Amino acid sequence: LEIYAVEKDIPKCRIAMDALKHSMQWDEEHYGRPYDLDNYMIVATSQFNMGAMENKGLNIFNTSCVLADEEYTTDAAIMRVQSVIAHEYFHNWTGNRITCRDWFQLCLKEGLTVFRDQSFSEDLQSAAVQRIDDVAVLKAHQFPEDSGPLSHPPRPDHFVEINNFYTATVYEKGAEINRMMSTLLGKEKFRKGTDEYFSRHDGQAVTVEDWVAALTAGSGIDLSAFLTWYNQPGTPKLEAKGQYDAAAQTYRLSLKQSLKAHPKYPNLKAVPIPVALALFNAESGEQLTLNSSALVENAVQDGVYLFDAESVDIEFSGVVAKPVVSLLRNFSAPVDLEFNYSDEELAFLMQHETSGFNQWQAAQTLLERILLDGHGAEIYVQAMKNTLPELIQKDPLLASRLFDVPSEGYLGSRIDAGYSPAAIQEKRNALLETLARELGAFCKETFLALDPDLQKEFSQAMGVRALKNIMLGMMARQGDAQAFELAYAQYQATGNMSERLGALRVLVWNDAPQAQAALADFYKRFNDEALALDQWFMVQAAHPKASAETVQYLTSHPDYDLTTPNRIRAVSGGLNANPVNTWSFGVQHFIGLAKYLDEKNPIVGSRLLQALSRWYTLAEPQRSQVKAELEALKPQVKSKNVSETLNSMLNV
Repeated sequence: LEIYAVEKDIPKCRIAMDALKHSMQWDEEHYGRPYDLDNYMIVATSQFNMGAMENKGLNIFNTSCVLADEEYTTDAAIMRVQSVIAHEYFHNWTGNRITCRDWFQLCLKEGLTVFRDQSFSEDLQSAAVQRIDDVAVLKAHQFPEDSGPLSHPPRPDHFVEINNFYTATVYEKGAEINRMMSTLLGKEKFRKGTDEYFSRHDGQAVTVEDWVAALTAGSGIDLSAFLTWYNQPGTPKLEAKGQYDAAAQTYRLSLKQSLKAHPKYPNLKAVPIPVALALFNAESGEQLTLNSSALVENAVQDGVYLFDAESVDIEFSGVVAKPVVSLLRNFSAPVDLEFNYSDEELAFLMQHETSGFNQWQAAQTLLERILLDGHGAEIYVQAMKNTLPELIQKDPLLASRLFDVPSEGYLGSRIDAGYSPAAIQEKRNALLETLARELGAFCKETFLALDPDLQKEFSQAMGVRALKNIMLGMMARQGDAQAFELAYAQYQATGNMSERLGALRVLVWNDAPQAQAALADFYKRFNDEALALDQWFMVQAAHPKASAETVQYLTSHPDYDLTTPNRIRAVSGGLNANPVNTWSFGVQHFIGLAKYLDEKNPIVGSRLLQALSRWYTLAEPQRSQVKAELEALKPQVKSKNVSETLNSMLNV
């Protein structure tokens, strides 16, 4: 096993090498797949558009997906390195030894391999948190893609430039389809299905139909209905209603599915949706035993129901008191759930759900309601107060995720017309300030009590570091005079990038007196470490009050390099973290980049332009202004990549 990098970076390849060994062993144990060559080589280069490329026996990697060290790399980046190393290794069987018959089958190798690398990553940290992270990516990138002009099926039926189809839908939604089939079959039958696939098709170039047919033959369960998921776009809406009959001691759950009409796909069909569910006693919080003839008839395992019609009623008997239902446990299907939870029921699930993912999901649903509908803030704050103390002791990483307030960008993607980025920003800031104020002294007490060095497991230490950074941010919002002193002390004392960068963000984004000194020190420490320096660019570009002058300063800096995709993404990604900035001076930034990169690097140019894909949801006059600028770009670009993306964006 060999990793090639520039000499000074060789010490930062240890984590990647360990991940490679681990992933080889994992694939043998979970899928029965040994490696077939005498050598496996990885080369790391900074000037690479993608994360990595799985050429047989010699993988080309972006340095950001290989180099990792706690001093230079955040915890999240270390997790990503391990995930991408595994992903490219898993492609040896799902992508290389068995490959795609044609480009339209891209989701066959990518969706399956993403599902495999997600499963691998669940062994590296809390499985609940890994699922949270995967669904957060899905909702931040794939759901908006599915609801906008760039919507397409996981298996597209046409393309102009294939590089434009390395999308969140192909990768992330493709992974979710495989997860649904795996959930339906259970571990043992899914393994029999994958064994059949490898046995039938080793050395062949195949289709999605071949994959589903092999799973069906190996498991003995017909999965052909799942082909519908591959062949149509859009996120299904799952509407659920619950009714309790106290006299009969029954609880009836009514399910209905629908898809938003799509001009290019007029004959959309119902899809099979595995619905994982549980009922809880509303008084004690105890999980109830499910008893339902309908459930038994369609069950694949305890609490999982296959909903494959347009509507259905499920009746549970022997329910002695009105229950609280938890739906889509562990996000059992990539659908948009609508259920008329009360704010109190969501708070109940935050506290009593035994699925860590659904604790987070309940918090997310309540937070969306607060930010988009304007109610529930007091109940959320109280639920946090009730849940956090015990959870911090048990699973600090999961506790940190309960502070995941939906991003301004995600909230914007939930609004189809009349979107005002400034209004969303104002509501989100108000909620964070309320939470900080209500948590009061708890923030400082928690910050001072937490010590990542006392944790034996990386996952636990990662959670402690995340919580410390969150508490620093909360203290800054409280106006605590000590917050900046503690942040600067953490910045100076640590040898860990997650702690150093977390402190730097608090200082810079709050314009603390120590901010410029910390920025200057960070640059001096890391100006010869490209990936760390990317963070220096990003933290400034992501400043909530960044201006056109900020971006001008960063893009004219001697270390800004338009030939290095990582550096471009550091500034553009930071800028795009704040939609208020994106939709004001950021429009010119992204259009200017698309124009320049159209000739120099059209793959990256096309990707960056997609930051403006939901222009049509903006309130006037912004909507017309952005449309006019996009229209003006059309005659100025020549590449298939940028032209196809731009035409799709304007075709709404």
